[in-house]
Amino acid sequence: MALTFVTFNMLNKILVANLHRIPHDIDVVVGVPRSGLLLANMIACYFNKPLTDVDGALAGRLFEMGSTKPRDGMIKNFSTAKKILVVDDTVYTGLSLNRAKARLAHVAAEKIYLAAFVVPESAAMVDMFFATVPQPRVFEWNFMHHPIIGRCCVDFDGVLCQDPAPEQDDDGENYRRFLLTAAPKFIPSFTVGCIVTARLKKYSEETVRWLNEHNVKFNALAMLDGVTAHQRQVLALNAKFKAQVYGSIESAMLFVESNPDQAQEIFRLTGKPVWCVANSAMYAEV
Repeated sequence: MALTFVTFNMLNKILVANLHRIPHDIDVVVGVPRSGLLLANMIACYFNKPLTDVDGALAGRLFEMGSTKPRDGMIKNFSTAKKILVVDDTVYTGLSLNRAKARLAHVAAEKIYLAAFVVPESAAMVDMFFATVPQPRVFEWNFMHHPIIGRCCVDFDGVLCQDPAPEQDDDGENYRRFLLTAAPKFIPSFTVGCIVTARLKKYSEETVRWLNEHNVKFNALAMLDGVTAHQRQVLALNAKFKAQVYGSIESAMLFVESNPDQAQEIFRLTGKPVWCVANSAMYAEV
């Protein structure tokens, strides 16, 4: 079954396409933490409306608006709101939404519940939604914190940690120091299916030490072996090696890559989807 990957760009596009459907006479946008606040903030900005979260609504508190010019009739206190828009990014089981509904039950204002994405079974839980998204699905804003990462191949440098600077990439002591001290980037909350890196296998001890120090769990680690750093560069082995590993793992649904050129090449060689974190692009069959 194909994985549906929803990006920030897709979220914005579908919101803009549906702005006309959202009532413009709402007084406040209420985001359901945490991901719902992302979409709620976007709507509040587009409509120039006050924003808060569920806790804020119950406390009668609105978020500050900075230097944004207030529009005529904009409320200054949540208690005066007559109509509120309660927003979540997605509804699957409905647990978060139902919890929010229960907590907001005694708020006197009229409530409209909106989600960007639903599954068919959850559509009736909201008053409006933008699209149905089949399972399995994952979003750009939480893909490293979703169990689906257990069925992914993940690049190391540029994804889990920063890329080495040119002066660090000397295949010597500077590089070894980098491997041990590299700043983390995307640290997954679940066990990664397979970490696939073109780092040479002779650096496996330093690589595993870094993973353990940053509590990155993984089922498998694939590193390039049998060549030198110079041969790897001359033969352009990075993408070829990653594609070989990715293509050999039948259960792998996605490769998470840091380099756009390599991402395209991995997709070309495997025909399987590749997500590139550097340019927020998905390479997959249409």
